[in-house]
Amino acid sequence: MSGRLMALWDWIDARMPSLAQEYRKHLAEYYAPKNFNFWYYFGSLAMLVLAIQIVTGIFLTMHYKPDANLAFGSVEYIMRDVPGGWIIRYIHSTGASAFFLVVYLHMFRGLIYGSYRQPRELIWIFGMLIYLCLMGEAFMGYLLPWGQMSYWGAQVIVNLFGTIPFIGPDLALWIRGDYVVSDATLNRFFAMHVIALPLALLGLVVVHLLALHDVGSNNPDGIEIKKNKDPKTGHPVDGIPFHPYYTVKDIVGAVVFLAVFCSVLFFAPELGGYFLEYNNFIPADPLKTPTHIAPLWYFTPFYTILRAVPPLFNSQFPGVLAMGLSTMILFFLPWLDRGTVKSIRYRGTLYKSWLAAFVIVFLLLGYLGTEPTTVWGQFGFDAFFLDTREIATWAGRVCTVIYFLFFFLMPWYTARDAARPVPERVTP
Repeated sequence: MSGRLMALWDWIDARMPSLAQEYRKHLAEYYAPKNFNFWYYFGSLAMLVLAIQIVTGIFLTMHYKPDANLAFGSVEYIMRDVPGGWIIRYIHSTGASAFFLVVYLHMFRGLIYGSYRQPRELIWIFGMLIYLCLMGEAFMGYLLPWGQMSYWGAQVIVNLFGTIPFIGPDLALWIRGDYVVSDATLNRFFAMHVIALPLALLGLVVVHLLALHDVGSNNPDGIEIKKNKDPKTGHPVDGIPFHPYYTVKDIVGAVVFLAVFCSVLFFAPELGGYFLEYNNFIPADPLKTPTHIAPLWYFTPFYTILRAVPPLFNSQFPGVLAMGLSTMILFFLPWLDRGTVKSIRYRGTLYKSWLAAFVIVFLLLGYLGTEPTTVWGQFGFDAFFLDTREIATWAGRVCTVIYFLFFFLMPWYTARDAARPVPERVTP
């Protein structure tokens, strides 16, 4: 069998030599730092989840009807009558949350090890474009089940675009394709979700990987391994071939991830309403508004920032602007960080403290966004003779201020941070 496979490979290589060249460049002869740790699993896991979402999405589109009168029924048909349809739908819905989870952890890896620093600025920018594309993909797909929360969530988000001065009303009308969320909205969101955005996402993933393999991977020490090469082979002395060493490592990570993924899939696919909201099992009703409209958990930090900013002249545009800025500011990280070292291993207490504060407030913003603003009353805050709605609002505002201060003050505290000496060679 191995002889036949080698003969097949030789036959292909003779007719398409560029394939063998790309294999050597990006796998067999791509040297990665030898000290990768746990945090370096999430890039490959993101690609795994992307493949899962594409495959399950293809099967779902075979039975889904992008029609306002049939969409909810077609989802029920998939769940109840299509053989294996229920598990395909649950894999897709669980995969959406898993995608954001691994992407957030992948981005956090970049923050702790300085993977956005020179010469990897373009890699970070492509990664952020992937993140924005993923947010658009999730938003478009959220409307497709045509449940109560899908309908009203889309209504709220699209109306936010209408608050933009001068162009807002026309922009909201263009996005909806109608004066309200309707069949026209569902059709264009379906087209964007299954064709346009996946193509853009795949293209961005390709250029993200090409940019990564051109400059090389970062590592937990933040040391450029290309500076120390073996004079005989020309390979980095602190590097090892990506294949087979890291392909095997990533397979182990994928097995563990799939075990956790399947545990959620088979025992708690709704995960208490965080992955699939209970109101979305009710058909969309334009005449009945849910008592609490909130996005899924991966959007809630930015939703809290939106709610935290008070309206100006009865316009919610300041909140929309703050919400947009909270994502766009991530693009400027390579130029905001003025530290002398990349990795958190050698940074001082200033950066570590600010990063810890950022992580805490991001989690708090996410929690506040999943709950109505009256939730604080159940913890006994009424004893302070303060309105519970005001407490939740001010908690969101404080967290929002700290979130932005992490970025706005970064040039100051990174330049003044006391860094430790970085070793010449990578450490275990």
